Amino acid sequence: MALFSTPQEERPRPPAQRGEPGLSIIASGMRVEGELITDGVVKIEGSVVGSIRAEQQVLVAKGGTVDGDIHTQEAILGGEVRGAIYASQRVEVQATSVVHGDIATQRIMVHEGGEVNGRVKMGDPSAFSPDTGDDGRGEPSRSAVGDEAQPHRGESVIHT
Repeated sequence: MALFSTPQEERPRPPAQRGEPGLSIIASGMRVEGELITDGVVKIEGSVVGSIRAEQQVLVAKGGTVDGDIHTQEAILGGEVRGAIYASQRVEVQATSVVHGDIATQRIMVHEGGEVNGRVKMGDPSAFSPDTGDDGRGEPSRSAVGDEAQPHRGESVIHT
C-alpha cells in the first residue's frame, strides 16, 4: 500500500453523463461514406458521402463537402452540399458555400456570394415529406438545377 494512494473503491468517480448530445467532427482529410446519425451537432470539415441526420445542427465548414441529403433543425453551410436540405428551423448559406439541391426550411439567410442552385421552399416543415420524395403537392420533388422550374405558392426558385 502506497502512502498517498487510495484504494480503487474509494476514488471519486466522474459525474454520470447527463445524456446531453455532443459535438461530432468529421475533420479535414477525413471521408465518411454512409448514413450519419446524431442526437447533437455534427461539424463537417472533411467529406461525407451519404445522408446526415442531426437532431440539433449540421455545420459544413469552408472546404467541407456533403454529397447527400441533410435532415436537421438548423444547417449552417460554409462548404459545398450536393443534395436536399431539410431544416425544421433555419438554414444559413454563407458567402463561401455552394448548394446544389433543394432547401426546405422555415427561415433562410443567404450571404452575399453564397450560391443556391435549387428550389427554396419556406413555411411549415410538415408541408413536405423528405422521406417519400413528395414535395407537398403530390409531385416528386426535383432539383431546379438544369430545369426551367416554375415556383409554386410558398416557394422561390433561385438561379445564380
